Amino acid sequence: MINLSSIKMHMYCPMSLYLKTHTNIEDADKCNQYLEIKNLKIDIQDLMQKNIRKIKKSMNLEEIEKTLSQNIYEYIQNTTESLKSSNITITQDQIDEINDETYFNIKTLSIKSKKAMTILDKDGFGISEMFFPNCMYSYLIKDHQLELIGICDKIEIIDGKYYPISIKSTNPPIKGVWDQDAIELVGAAILLEEEFDTEVFVGFVDYKKIGDRRPVVMDVNLRKALFSVIREVKEIIENKKQPKVKKNPKKCRNCEYEHICLEK
Repeated sequence: MINLSSIKMHMYCPMSLYLKTHTNIEDADKCNQYLEIKNLKIDIQDLMQKNIRKIKKSMNLEEIEKTLSQNIYEYIQNTTESLKSSNITITQDQIDEINDETYFNIKTLSIKSKKAMTILDKDGFGISEMFFPNCMYSYLIKDHQLELIGICDKIEIIDGKYYPISIKSTNPPIKGVWDQDAIELVGAAILLEEEFDTEVFVGFVDYKKIGDRRPVVMDVNLRKALFSVIREVKEIIENKKQPKVKKNPKKCRNCEYEHICLEK
């Protein structure tokens, strides 16, 4: 079965998928680091969701921000220290980035929630679902007929409709979303449709660095592009077809397979 992560990797650079699939490289530590950081950010979201229910419409912005921050920074510190003791590599720059991102998100949520409480004349408990709808995290979905499998970072359920959410810590483009993010998301949407016997018309990419949510419409062209990419991925994984790619200095610098690729 083709994994959504393989589709995303192919969209970023087909050669990286080829090297990952057909060379013996130990990258478990990097994968563990990525998953633990993503899980930490999900936990932070959960804490913010609990804290928003405690705020009152009579509070000023400073009081709201203080309430939303309860236990969060301590949790980040304890979790990162625990990761270090478990021999999972996490740098101080990464920790600082998580703290900065959290600070920005709390500031933004404070302003939005204050405005919502004023307009709707409700306390935090009454507006919590506006910012944190019912959802499922890290949901594994597979379809044997499509030969597709993957984990959807987040599924929000609003009025009986399912919305796949992809959570990204990368820098976003100026407008819209990156092509690989759109293709990965439509893959998750198709799996959701099969899993829950529903239709998915739109999904979202959350670019956490800037606290921005961007919509992706699941139109026919995007769905066709997904199946075209799936065919190319199968050629690489199953038939060991070596792709031809042009060197991209920016991408290559961030690729764990750079030194092997250059040798080839």
